[in-house]
Amino acid sequence: MLNRRSLIGAISAVAILAASGPALAQDQVDIALISKGFQHQFWQAVKAGADQAAADLGVSVTFEGPESESQVDRQMDMLAAALSREPDAIGFAALDSQAALPLLQQANDAGIPIIAFDSGVDSDIPLATATTDNVAAAALAADVMAEKIGGEGKVAVVGHDQTSRTGIDRVEGFVNRMKEAYPNIEVVSIQYGGGDQLQSTEITKSILLANPDLDGIFGSNEGSAIGVANGKQELGSDVVVIGFDSGAAQKSMIENGVMAGAITQNPVGIGYQTVQAAVAALNGEDLPKVIDTGFYYYDATNMDDPEIAAVLYD
Repeated sequence: MLNRRSLIGAISAVAILAASGPALAQDQVDIALISKGFQHQFWQAVKAGADQAAADLGVSVTFEGPESESQVDRQMDMLAAALSREPDAIGFAALDSQAALPLLQQANDAGIPIIAFDSGVDSDIPLATATTDNVAAAALAADVMAEKIGGEGKVAVVGHDQTSRTGIDRVEGFVNRMKEAYPNIEVVSIQYGGGDQLQSTEITKSILLANPDLDGIFGSNEGSAIGVANGKQELGSDVVVIGFDSGAAQKSMIENGVMAGAITQNPVGIGYQTVQAAVAALNGEDLPKVIDTGFYYYDATNMDDPEIAAVLYD
């Protein structure tokens, strides 16, 4: 399994990859990346990594995603449009782990290599998936939450969706870790806000009003976590909030104590290694099925540590 925890690690492999395929770099290979979204700062960081890889490897990359991470049909339209131009390779982050299978099969039949990123699909068609180990990352969030609330009490989860692999894995990783390791902590509510801040805020307020003795809430992505923190503030609650991802808003909330901390991925590395893997596939190289891009827990005490700062984004 390939495991690089920073963009520096990804860049260090470029010389080897570039040396193995100079003809591709000269021919301006066309790689289409279809993301789960475009608005969140996470996806802008993924795009930045993809753009950097495109510049380093001499290929052409397009990057697009729907306005909301609930727009599965819109994402399918984007994937179909990308297929119609017959790119050399496609990077795909699935909003629904099964909805795209017919289009991915179409790409596979046409000989277009598929690299999944961030969120995989229920298929062997992708040659590799560049992603965070979301189960392990969410389990770490559960460990931190348990420590913050003293190993007992009640917690809730505001997830971003029930269809993507990341949405499923993060909720299950958190909940299962609680059940296995912390018998005195009860998960009293699991609800989904589509990764939307406003919707997640309203869900959080309803959870808090229904459970006045709640001790903690886990928000499973950037929009969910910000919504949870906003709901906490609007009701004047002192519930412990653990988030996921980074961005200026979450970093500010962690600095001022509204959010205890969060799990950060390596979005720049995800984008970079997706393009890198696509070029490697076009060169006929074997790829690992999972490219582990790493994760960290960060809070106000370690945000400025070089290793952490390198994978945080605004």
